Amino acid sequence: MDRRAFLRGMGFASGSVLLPLLVHCGRSEEPEAPAGKVEFLHGIASGDPLADRVILWTRVTPEQEAAVRVRYRVWRDPALSDLLVEAEVLTDASRDYTVKVDVEGLQPGTTYYYRFEAGAAQSSVGRTKTLPVGAVERLRFAFTSCANYPAGYFGSYRHMAARADLDAVFHLGDYLYESGSSGEDGLNRDHSNGAEIVTLSDYRARHAQYRTDPDLQAMTRQHPMICVWDDHESTNDSWYGGAENHQPDTEGDWFERKSVSIQAYFEWLPIRLVDPTDPQRIWRQFVFGDLVDLLMLDTRLYGRDEQLTQALAGQVNNPNRQLLGDRQQDWLALRLVESAARWKLLGQQVMFGQLRLLTLPELELLGIELTNELLAINPDQWDGYPAARQRVFDAVDAGQVQNMVVLTGDIHSSWGVELYRDPGELANLLANTIGDPLDLGLIKADGVEFVSPSVTSSGFPPGTTALLRLVFGLTDPHIKYFEGERHGYVLLDITHERCQGEWWYVDSILDAQTAETFGKAQYTLAGENRLRDADGPSEPRPESSAPAP
Repeated sequence: MDRRAFLRGMGFASGSVLLPLLVHCGRSEEPEAPAGKVEFLHGIASGDPLADRVILWTRVTPEQEAAVRVRYRVWRDPALSDLLVEAEVLTDASRDYTVKVDVEGLQPGTTYYYRFEAGAAQSSVGRTKTLPVGAVERLRFAFTSCANYPAGYFGSYRHMAARADLDAVFHLGDYLYESGSSGEDGLNRDHSNGAEIVTLSDYRARHAQYRTDPDLQAMTRQHPMICVWDDHESTNDSWYGGAENHQPDTEGDWFERKSVSIQAYFEWLPIRLVDPTDPQRIWRQFVFGDLVDLLMLDTRLYGRDEQLTQALAGQVNNPNRQLLGDRQQDWLALRLVESAARWKLLGQQVMFGQLRLLTLPELELLGIELTNELLAINPDQWDGYPAARQRVFDAVDAGQVQNMVVLTGDIHSSWGVELYRDPGELANLLANTIGDPLDLGLIKADGVEFVSPSVTSSGFPPGTTALLRLVFGLTDPHIKYFEGERHGYVLLDITHERCQGEWWYVDSILDAQTAETFGKAQYTLAGENRLRDADGPSEPRPESSAPAP
């Protein structure tokens, strides 16, 4: 698929998002009735907030295939009495009846409420928030990844939705899965077509199924979402030029498949087109005043070289191997150096910190070779691209960048990691083993990393967490926290003094009404790049705005 065809398919031929047909703020004329009955079956969402604008999203389901006129309204208050914006757009089958509008002219750091209408049908009311500017005292975010629909209920999303004080939710990939999995018996959550998705219609249908989930709908109704894809939005272990789970002989051209998966993603997610001349780019920046600079990366489709197999493991230290690609790497280095915010957050897909596998003993539990399991995931992470990781460290050191915090998904488990060029250096090993009680400056980390558990995707085998914690404590002491089996999300509570990550876990993914439990909290102080255990979770922010009604 060429670039122009890709843009036309998403309604981006002019380089903008579904331009309003009419803008008549404050007026109440009814639009023309759409052809046939229309329903809002897939909820609403907002995303990619900036200081003066935000993406609003929905999808209409018409009774018959015809263009549908959709009105959207934005209010300043939850009572929906102070109308700010009222406008209309058309949508049709060419964009799978999705609606995505970029509402401009908003005020920074402000909560807004919105709703869509088509004929007599109304969507639910959503809440969103723009980015703050200037001095910011405190921010709170939640992030997660890896939501496999057949594997269980999306309770983590429901608990995120209930946190009224979040400034945004970050989704770090594997928002959906491409497989034909039938999942858990009795849950009635089989993937809809029972087969792996390959075509544009396949990907659209899978997105549609996931968007019927009530917990996902609740989360995106209450919070703006900032997202990136990982591999399963296209197919397993994908890279720029192919994928482990793509067979050209039976599934066609990889670049065609990648393009249609990206097209469906842009149609069904509240993500802004970053560069009309480069429609497959999702790496982008969000500045939350003077407190947080969020850099969302693509470690999957844009610049990644193929993962190394065991037969090619000798090439792992090839200095030319890429994970980000030159253009994205240069952009990241410049953004890190130029950032004026206290904290630089890197939202990305695969684990950045090292798993020093040569130091691990042969581990077996319940008949499972745990060392082999770790080896299997390692080449897909930054460990499989050490030169690319060193280039990030080079940028951090050259620019004397302070307070880098890497946010990660993908691995279906929870990790707190201090980031070193070489965690095996004697000084680093000593500092991580015996500590630095006199603050002698032995800690030489370049940042820290918080890794989120999955929403539902399976983690490490049951019973392995305690064993691996013990082993990591001895062989990889830069790994300060590990939990391999539970599902949930990470809550970030950030001030100018410290950045705290909290792991929250749902009690069961097989219970649609599951409760959540606090697991662990770690924080790093500004300028320190060291993870310390917190006494407990942070307090909610009392001045949070009212949830969407």
